[in-house]
Amino acid sequence: MRFLDRTLLLLVVVLLGTQAFAQSSASLVVKYKADIRRQLFHDYVDREQRAALAADGNRSTGFQVSADDELNYLVTEALTTTVDRLQRTIETDSALTHTQKVAYIRGLENILKKFAAGYKSRQFLASSLPQALSRYEEAVVLDRAGRPIDNLVKGAPFAVADMLVGSGAFEQNPGIRLAKNDVVRKFVQIHPQRTFQLLNENPDLPFRDSLVLVVGRKYPRLLYDYAAANNALGRAIRKIDDPLVQTVSKMATSGGSGQIYFAFLDNLLKGRMSLSTIDSVKNDEVRFYRLLVKTRLDYVRRIQQKEEVLELAALTDMLERRARNIFIKEINGLHEQPDGVRFRILNQLTPQELYYLVVSGENEIYTSSYTRGVYPVMMQKIGNRGDSLLVSVGFDRFRKFIKIAAGFNTLNGFLKTFPSPDDSRVLMTAFVNGLERTTNLEDGVDIADSYVSISEGNPELADYVLELTKYNYEKNLAANNQRGKVMYNLLQKLFLSADSSNKIDLSQEFGIPPVYNIPYNNLADTASRVVMQVFFYGDEDGTNIYQGFLRQFGGSNWKITYAPQWVQISSTRGKPILIFANKPLPEESGKDEEAQDALSAYLSEKGMEPSIIIHRGHSYYAESTIEHILPSAKIVFMGSCGGYHLIHDVLQHSPDAHIIASKQIGKTVINQPFFNLLTEKMRNGQGIEWIPFWNEFKRTAGGVDGFEDYIPPHKNLGAIFIKAYNKSMGAEEEE
Repeated sequence: MRFLDRTLLLLVVVLLGTQAFAQSSASLVVKYKADIRRQLFHDYVDREQRAALAADGNRSTGFQVSADDELNYLVTEALTTTVDRLQRTIETDSALTHTQKVAYIRGLENILKKFAAGYKSRQFLASSLPQALSRYEEAVVLDRAGRPIDNLVKGAPFAVADMLVGSGAFEQNPGIRLAKNDVVRKFVQIHPQRTFQLLNENPDLPFRDSLVLVVGRKYPRLLYDYAAANNALGRAIRKIDDPLVQTVSKMATSGGSGQIYFAFLDNLLKGRMSLSTIDSVKNDEVRFYRLLVKTRLDYVRRIQQKEEVLELAALTDMLERRARNIFIKEINGLHEQPDGVRFRILNQLTPQELYYLVVSGENEIYTSSYTRGVYPVMMQKIGNRGDSLLVSVGFDRFRKFIKIAAGFNTLNGFLKTFPSPDDSRVLMTAFVNGLERTTNLEDGVDIADSYVSISEGNPELADYVLELTKYNYEKNLAANNQRGKVMYNLLQKLFLSADSSNKIDLSQEFGIPPVYNIPYNNLADTASRVVMQVFFYGDEDGTNIYQGFLRQFGGSNWKITYAPQWVQISSTRGKPILIFANKPLPEESGKDEEAQDALSAYLSEKGMEPSIIIHRGHSYYAESTIEHILPSAKIVFMGSCGGYHLIHDVLQHSPDAHIIASKQIGKTVINQPFFNLLTEKMRNGQGIEWIPFWNEFKRTAGGVDGFEDYIPPHKNLGAIFIKAYNKSMGAEEEE
């Protein structure tokens, strides 16, 4: 791109709003005529200039990289003046051959192309472009003199070094091989998890084995995957004489058992276990589960002694999957059988093995499976001593256990099994302390979720927990630990708000959407309609509930329209309310899931995004419903057993949702009155004020056993904690 006359320069000045750009550009523009043999290559550079200038998505001539005018100016100068000058310098250099000029001009084209692509994909900072072009010019000078460019590349940051080497202009330079190797080193330092992919593409790198050793220890799973491959890299890995590499290679080439061995990698590597030990139990589900628990307890003990343990995550994942698939799935599936039949499989497990069923099955275990089976059997086998149970598992994942016990309303009974109240206080001290040292939100959410149950069953202990949060807040405040300050301040305010005598506006305190209410306008779409979606499933219970659901709309206020896979229920009086529900078609053939998918696609096609989601099905269907939830959802009602344990999954799909769910058994005689009250509020154009709404709901369904297990949004402390933390820290954190 060449500025041919003063008029065009002045136009650029106006568009960029800077006189300095005009002055610097005017002083550098010198006309030249490209050799006809190279004109096309200059045209390619000009084309990439235009594309690069447009990469910011703005129509202005200048490149708008940020609100910083100086930075915008420097990047624009680089894309225009600097590139033009480099083209002119290369073209007019009489000492360069035609081949060299073509190589350097094409290199400039490639740099611009890589810049535009890298900027759009957020892999290259626009502010690095001036340095990249400056280094390119230095590299041309060195290459022109026959001198190596590797030291120049070595001193550049990765993005710039990669751009220089990737330009293709210096393939004949004596330092190109060293320069390429240095780019690889820089890449590995930034993206260690992609090292094996890089080695797979370049298996003959001179420092290949060193990279395998370093990165393989950090990512044994990737080492396993690539060691199993029958290619150049796989064969090279298997030849490396190192205990870890040899152990993983043996696992990777052992046939179908490799993934099973991986859970025991640390013990295999340190000679604490042999492959034959695993082979002897791998086909016996109960014995294999026992080996997993035994290994977990061994790892926990060693970690507490400050030992490094490799691949604890792989062991944890396999332990959880076996707990759910072998034991929890069975006792859930036998929920209609007598307890003696249903829970027979639990009799052969130790208290510790039952403990890991609890902490592994949070989102899948039925309420009755826990309260009538796993929990009482576990406590009976440990002599009804909760303190002995926790000591026997090294307090591993005890926050999760306490949270689950609170969710199923067994926590207070569990704490009463301790020898003295002081012992339960020691446990709660450990439960609350140390959040600033955690790496995710899970422990903080578990504490928040547990507080309501503690306060309802043991007010004195709840007061103690509140004092602990205050103490920890002050401690982190004094240490200026931002994470700790935020987490404990949130917990303190949440716990105070749980007491209705404290007038705390959580929305104002935390800067999050209103907790106590949802205005009607927030539920209506741009067409002033409130759109609801109800999920049914095709088992016997789902079919019966569906028929009862339809009978609620037999009056003159509603009209039902039937489609092959769903129904649409529309209000005929009051505000426009549209309720869509899939038909509970046969689950064994997957027709109910097909109906849900078809309905969701239909709503999307019509531009309707449900603001209210209702789940009407067993807990094992809840995950399917959650997968359909859109960010537009403002109210989510989980009408299944234990739906309360899924609130965090819901928030992954709709961060601002108000969630209603039961800690224990979801009942139609409670779910339906809620839905009736909600739809009437919507039809009458009323927003939802949760405290009076819940009082009105309680007058209708409060006498039903299990009503107290339903948690309204303003008391859903775990959900509020997640929203408030993300807002306070300014970014979301993975759980």
